[in-house]
Amino acid sequence: MCLVHQSPPFDALAARRLRAALGMAPGHVAYGLHAQYGLLVTPETVMAWERGEIAPTSAELTALAGVLWCSPGELLARPRTLREHRIAKGMAVEELARRLGIDASSYQKMEDSGRWKGNERQTAALSYALSLTLPDLVTALGREEELAEVLQSAVTTRWQAYVKPLAKLVPVPRQQLDRVVEQLYDEYQSRMVATLSWGGGGGQAGSGDAGREFLAQIVERFWELTGGSRPS
Repeated sequence: MCLVHQSPPFDALAARRLRAALGMAPGHVAYGLHAQYGLLVTPETVMAWERGEIAPTSAELTALAGVLWCSPGELLARPRTLREHRIAKGMAVEELARRLGIDASSYQKMEDSGRWKGNERQTAALSYALSLTLPDLVTALGREEELAEVLQSAVTTRWQAYVKPLAKLVPVPRQQLDRVVEQLYDEYQSRMVATLSWGGGGGQAGSGDAGREFLAQIVERFWELTGGSRPS
């Protein structure tokens, strides 16, 4: 089966700002893309990129960065997937795979599928090579949804039973995880009790609203407590 690659998360405003700072017109950019990289891109296409109507392909984005004298990462919105982080670093699949000690085709399959199968050493090397924060690493490896589910289960039942599954999802020391999950549990339970004791606000309905709000933001709160707060 042939996999279709989506365009990276292009930052249209950044592209327009960088072009203007260089005193270039869209036609100059189109000329540079052709002269330097052999890409047949019209000035109208460049303007469509800058209006956010369409996004450049990976090859076009790399070339555009060269024409605008910037790194590919400066033309990207906040990356989320492994592919987006790799492109932001301007790194080829072969180079990243070599740094991780993984066959390039094997790495490409993991990147395409969004399912990371590397071992602990390779995961650490991946985080270092792509300069990933802990929250970004978990998101890039496709584990954020599972993390939310485990955390929600932990605070609504017996939190002790969920520390081990959490340790498999996030590379945080076990003792720290114990403290963080216990605090999340206490915060959730305190909120539920407090809401019920206030009366008013709908009683059980108000309690449910407070609980749902906490659970919806539990991943962000988890990162705050672990010291890995996601950048805004």
